[in-house]
Amino acid sequence: MRDPHGTEFDDFVRTRSVALLRVAYLLVGDRHAAEDLLQEVLEQMYVRWRRVRESPEAYARRALVNRSINRWRRRTRRPEQALGDNDGVARDHADDIALRQAVVAALRTLPPRQRAAVVLRYLEDLSVADVAGALRCSEGTVKSHASRGLAHLREALAGSSLVLSVPTDTRSAR
Repeated sequence: MRDPHGTEFDDFVRTRSVALLRVAYLLVGDRHAAEDLLQEVLEQMYVRWRRVRESPEAYARRALVNRSINRWRRRTRRPEQALGDNDGVARDHADDIALRQAVVAALRTLPPRQRAAVVLRYLEDLSVADVAGALRCSEGTVKSHASRGLAHLREALAGSSLVLSVPTDTRSAR
């Protein structure tokens, strides 16, 4: 007979893995790295399931943010190398794919804490308090990171010909 905690964990993974993968992707900017990141976090959660099962999604978001920041730190020690030159490839993408690529590229330019604040606050639509809990910082720090991140995104995307509506206000706690 299966362990009831294993069933709970399986249900959590089945219902929330797509949303968590989206968060991971927005944090790291690469599909494969996001899948690896999520897998690492899910493995960590499985081992600690008895302790985290009361609020598994909050734990998962916090773990994704922490691990993505650690990966970013490691990457600064070992710079990435491009696999190929994409300039010679003719682009025939739909507007939504081009917009997504522009936003993800702009998100990559943000420092990790600002990126996490913007992703969790505006793309995952969490409250300031929830983001503060995930980042383990004050609500004021979340607002500051989100405001600076949005300003940087506006600046980065200003030259883009794509139509983008970046929030102009930093919403207060709900």
